[in-house]
Amino acid sequence: METNRQDAKNAKRREPSQELDKLAYAVIGAAIEVHQILGPGFLEEVYQEALIIEFLRRGIAHEFEKSVTVYYKGHEVGKGRLDFLVANSLIVELKAVQNLAPIHEAQVLSYLKMTKYPLGLLINFNVPLLKDGIKRIILSS
Repeated sequence: METNRQDAKNAKRREPSQELDKLAYAVIGAAIEVHQILGPGFLEEVYQEALIIEFLRRGIAHEFEKSVTVYYKGHEVGKGRLDFLVANSLIVELKAVQNLAPIHEAQVLSYLKMTKYPLGLLINFNVPLLKDGIKRIILSS
């Protein structure tokens, strides 16, 4: 029975295109470069500024602190702010916290649902190895 539930859950996940995956890997590479140079321990804003520089150096198209409208049943109820919208297709949310919490993943998932973008990266810079601070979040259909 558990296998059937897992199969159904996996069937609802839409894997991003190869192009979007390449973009995500480019962003991860830029984040790794920032982390290798700065290391853990700074405020989130420091990593944001360094990542902007790295995106520019690598030619990665991005918008910083992209404002998005939040709707409820067809009515505008507020605004959200994405840390980065990369190439108008990938949400990148940065953190500099001791541990990622479920609310951080929920935040990215809510942004994905709100914008209909298929993929988000949650990157926590406050870890010894950045690969341990990266979560890839896919919008389910």
